[in-house]
Amino acid sequence: MKQTNNVSSESLLEKKQMKRMIQQSQEYAALGFAAVLSVALAFLAALAGFDFVSRSVKTGPMLVAGAFAIEAAIVFVVRALVKRDYEKYHDIQRGVRLLGIVLILMVLTCNIFACEAGFLLAKKKKSLEYRIGVYMLLTDIMVMFISSINILKGYVISTFFPAMGVLALLTLLHFVALFPLAEAVTPTQAPKKMRVVAVLLLLTGLCGNLFAILAGLIILNKSFNKDSEVSISWIDVFKRLFRSQVAVWGAFVIIFLITLTIFAQYTFDYDLAVNNNYQAILQGPSLEYPLGTDDLGRCIFTRVVFGAKISLVAGLLSTMFSVVIGTTLGAIAGYYSGRIDDIIMRILDIFMAMPGLLLPIAIITAAGNSLTWIIIALGMGVIPGYGRTVRASVMTLTGCEFIEAERAIGAKDSWIILKHIIPNSMAPVIVRATMSFGGNVLAISSLSYLGVGIESYIPEWGNILQTGSTYLETASYMAIYPGIAIVLMVLGFNFLGDGFRDALDPKLK
Repeated sequence: MKQTNNVSSESLLEKKQMKRMIQQSQEYAALGFAAVLSVALAFLAALAGFDFVSRSVKTGPMLVAGAFAIEAAIVFVVRALVKRDYEKYHDIQRGVRLLGIVLILMVLTCNIFACEAGFLLAKKKKSLEYRIGVYMLLTDIMVMFISSINILKGYVISTFFPAMGVLALLTLLHFVALFPLAEAVTPTQAPKKMRVVAVLLLLTGLCGNLFAILAGLIILNKSFNKDSEVSISWIDVFKRLFRSQVAVWGAFVIIFLITLTIFAQYTFDYDLAVNNNYQAILQGPSLEYPLGTDDLGRCIFTRVVFGAKISLVAGLLSTMFSVVIGTTLGAIAGYYSGRIDDIIMRILDIFMAMPGLLLPIAIITAAGNSLTWIIIALGMGVIPGYGRTVRASVMTLTGCEFIEAERAIGAKDSWIILKHIIPNSMAPVIVRATMSFGGNVLAISSLSYLGVGIESYIPEWGNILQTGSTYLETASYMAIYPGIAIVLMVLGFNFLGDGFRDALDPKLK
């Protein structure tokens, strides 16, 4: 009887270990993520293909929905095979890994989630550089796909075909670079010959693909600092960040929008976003106008793409403005304490006491709704948060031995604050800045929606949403698509912020 109990307990322990192994598998997690989102894409396509007013069905969107549904079924089957291999062989077999090629080919239907899962499944040993290279390539593909939709219009901007050629070349270069990223780079070093690849990636990353810049910096760092744990400590942060599927896809959304915004200047016609076209008023989604037109005949697809630029620029500058001032004030208050601390913190308390958007609205109403004043107004509202965050970190650091050593050798206070205090207080600031970036984007759209933000004729997501809100019953697409864009960007920054919070937490190392 006792022996039977021991056997059953051992069997139960093996099942728990197997379950933990499957749950920790990158391939299994990616396939589950891809399967769920493939189903979501199928549902959204089916929803777009059904006209609720006339109760009719559109053939094109329904075919797309069917394709996504089939792909979702394939991903579910591959996921089941992966689970079977773990339970039977404790590892994924070669035959199942080859199915990753089938998933990679789903990029032809723009199912980047299944494509990403395919890349992870096809490669057994996946380095950080390989994963970065995969997202780098997927960013190029998505930008090419979105930009190429313009070919269905009656005419395209004169720079369209040269820009698409550059995009195709970048995609090819990044695809070729994926192979040395997967094979030549080790966890602690990179061959000298990889410096050429790194420089190429850095140059191509100037087009907005920050994944390429990150990969290039990691390769250069490893090639010049072999086996140096200190030199790659920041790389470990990204290793922990890339463990989170949600955080990486949040980063992907942001980097995709940045790259699309840069290329949109050459692949999209800005006139379609601002000039009235009374012959195309309130047209529903079609091949020529993928997201329909508004009440003045302007292309909503083009307006949404150009609206991303304002949200990104204003969000970035307002965040930088608040970070610089808030970090400086917080460092001074925490380092000196006493009366200086009281004065600074009471001023910040006054700003913190003002509710939500009231302070930005008051500043914009008094100074004007130019982009500069909007950036300053949004930055002023979140300065107290950074000040308090940095002050708490600085008060902890001021009593440390290395700070006392700096004082003992006669270092100036300004040197100690800039060289030691602020750099060692940046981890919580980075997390807060990433999350507040999304909040600033939402605030910009909210101000425009209320009529006190960006001028109405300028393509900005809040403006587009405000116009669409008056046509919710007859042309709901006018409000749905800019609303989705706002939600995706804000979620992207929030997910990335959560990922950085976990990656920078020393308890999770």
